[in-house]
Amino acid sequence: MGKSGTTTGRDWNQIYSIYGLDQWQTVLFLLFHGVLFTALSVLYLAYFNPIVAVFERLLFPGGAAARFAAGFTGSVAAISAICLFFAAANFLHSSLLLHHDMAQRMVNSVNDWSTVKLALDLGCGRGILLNAVATQLKKGGSSGRVVGLDRSKRPTLSTLRTAHLEGVGEYVTCREGDARRLPFGDNYFDVVVSAVFVHTVGKEHGQKTAAAAAERMRAVGELVRVLKPDGYGVVWDLLHVPEYVRRLQELKMEDIRVSERVTAFMVTSHIVSFRKPSQHVAGPGEVRLDWRC
Repeated sequence: MGKSGTTTGRDWNQIYSIYGLDQWQTVLFLLFHGVLFTALSVLYLAYFNPIVAVFERLLFPGGAAARFAAGFTGSVAAISAICLFFAAANFLHSSLLLHHDMAQRMVNSVNDWSTVKLALDLGCGRGILLNAVATQLKKGGSSGRVVGLDRSKRPTLSTLRTAHLEGVGEYVTCREGDARRLPFGDNYFDVVVSAVFVHTVGKEHGQKTAAAAAERMRAVGELVRVLKPDGYGVVWDLLHVPEYVRRLQELKMEDIRVSERVTAFMVTSHIVSFRKPSQHVAGPGEVRLDWRC
């Protein structure tokens, strides 16, 4: 592993036309409140003196205190609007351009796709990473296939549509499944990839709970279990990458590498890549979680 990632020159409109927008509810929520706080700050600016008078009557009899309070409140509204618009732009960028760019970097980190017969995209979602893998298989002249696994059947149908739009439908198959109990045998895939998914495993327990950490580590163990000896794993995820690295070290993975920090969806993210040793023997003890360590 180790090739540097490159973009393919696509703009956000091309990506959106195929994949649509993930997290669109969050983007709309942020934009709505950004507009709301912008309107509020404009009102404070346009009607500053009447607002000061209201503050004087209701809260601060002294004129100086009322002016300070009104100015401070208006400034907070303006700063809040800027932060909300920035967050919306970051979510939009992360969901489209950044996701596409990181998918290319993940694909480029695997040196030789021509020998790959089976690959897995864990939590395939809209199919950006899935189709990037399929495109690489196609370019390398491989006869291999990539399997996209998602929690429910509805997203997989949409994902197959995007694969056909990208011209790689014959390289892609999708199925429903649970990342904590993968429906595949041991040592099944040559490559396993996953993008901004593992952190969602166990979220029903709350992101910062021990139970959620246990479920995430179970998913990492399953990812290792289905990977063939000498196979490569590449995971891009938010917040919890140090946990994954510790678990991979416990499972005796080799060539573990962590990328530089990338801000995605307003939080820290990293790519972690690793290789499963050729003599690795998967057993119950290696997949079992001990999150207390």
